[in-house]
Amino acid sequence: MWLILGLIAIAATFINLFMYTTGKDYQLAMSMGLSFTALTLCAEHSLVSNWIKREDWSALLDVPPMNKAFWFLTIVSILLNIVPILLELKNKK
Repeated sequence: MWLILGLIAIAATFINLFMYTTGKDYQLAMSMGLSFTALTLCAEHSLVSNWIKREDWSALLDVPPMNKAFWFLTIVSILLNIVPILLELKNKK
């Protein structure tokens, strides 16, 4: 599930950037990109929680490398989604 939500978050982020460059209203796409990023993180947390409940300790060995990847991808998603706002603020000045 987290993979599907992550792909939707990436697509929404690119739609956000595309809509900004074409001059269209990008706020809905920005909200969707950030929302699906949050849902991706929740789905991953739920997956890890299920592994703990089932005591699947071997599956938990994959968590540390994914933890770093999720931190990185979340920061990139936030930055990419707020780029249009920052550019608008810069252009107004």
